Amino acid sequence: MNAEIITIGDELLIGQVVDTNSAWMAEQLNLIGIRVVQITSISDQRNHILTTLKEASSRADIILMSGGLGPTRDDITKATLCEYFSTKPVFNQEAYENIVRLFGSRGFVITPLNCAQAEVPESCTPLLNVNGTAPGMWFEKDGIIYVSMPGVPFEMKGLMSTQVLPRLSKLSPKSIVHRTILTQGVGESFLAAKIEAWETALPEYIKLAYLPQPGIVRLRLTASGPDRTPLEKEINERVSELYSLIPEYIFGEGDETLELVVSKLLKAQGFTLATAESCTGGYIAHLITSIPGSSVFFKGSVVAYANEIKENLLGVSPGTLARYGAVSQETVFEMAAGIIRHFKVDCAIAVSGIAGPDGGTPDKQVGTTWISVLTPKGAETKMFTFGEHRGRNIRRAALAGLDMLRKQLSL
Repeated sequence: MNAEIITIGDELLIGQVVDTNSAWMAEQLNLIGIRVVQITSISDQRNHILTTLKEASSRADIILMSGGLGPTRDDITKATLCEYFSTKPVFNQEAYENIVRLFGSRGFVITPLNCAQAEVPESCTPLLNVNGTAPGMWFEKDGIIYVSMPGVPFEMKGLMSTQVLPRLSKLSPKSIVHRTILTQGVGESFLAAKIEAWETALPEYIKLAYLPQPGIVRLRLTASGPDRTPLEKEINERVSELYSLIPEYIFGEGDETLELVVSKLLKAQGFTLATAESCTGGYIAHLITSIPGSSVFFKGSVVAYANEIKENLLGVSPGTLARYGAVSQETVFEMAAGIIRHFKVDCAIAVSGIAGPDGGTPDKQVGTTWISVLTPKGAETKMFTFGEHRGRNIRRAALAGLDMLRKQLSL
């Protein structure tokens, strides 16, 4: 089955609001085997809505709409839907009682505009919106399903999760199984070359997608077919093959983050951690402390941006800085050793680099970064050359440091 998503609102077209609804709806539809063929954002104009609905009905079995259901004059979706389906608005008692409940719980007075939200097109099946005052609406015409929902994301998601998706999942004849493998420390093209033979051997009903972002490449395997059980078995076997091919690059699956994986390893082994950061400016510490419960193992960080901080707090030798510079193997190793002494921890990550966009030299270009990791299991100091974009360099450096620690802890 094919679906089209239509988001309605002038605020989307002028960039005032970012359309996150479409991405979420598309993801949820894909999980139940419904293919999204088009996503369209349109203005709050009667003719635009009518034309878009007509065009969508020529290519989709399911049309999902969000937006334009508010109580003000510029919200014209409901009236336009009445016109499109040749019906009239009628009062819905359940929707009205929901409005009374919501306003009563907040101490608000119900206005005539709010009461009008309890009216729905007579030909629709109303969908109770417990998170807001505008009900959803389910229409069926000429074998096509139309669903209109509020544009407020948490209201739309509530309706989708509890009422729309359960109904649609009964209509989809196809099962879809996803498995996402997370890799770090390898570029997309190099990774593709490493697994080319494996990818070529995938059966036709299993597709591989490369989803790169700074520092990480996600590999999403998608299997589709009539029966979920054999699909899961086949995709699990293919993932096992992938683990054998590139074990050094895989750090997790699904929604796992590198900082979460590292946190689990530190907790399991009873090790403590501190960071000494120069070019990353505390970003590694930020990632670690975003994990609930990280206070069990994370003791603190020193943002040693200036050389005097490297010397006075971390004990980096002035001679090391004078001879090798702040961005060097020797300096970053001494930073790691110093943070272990300073915080009396088991493990350390130290980073020093040239984040850019300025500051590079012929010998040390922008993006040059040294990272040192010390643990009870060993030590590693490594140089990276990331690029010229400051934000991406900081992100990549932080992830590289966490991955070096992950590998040490996995020994």
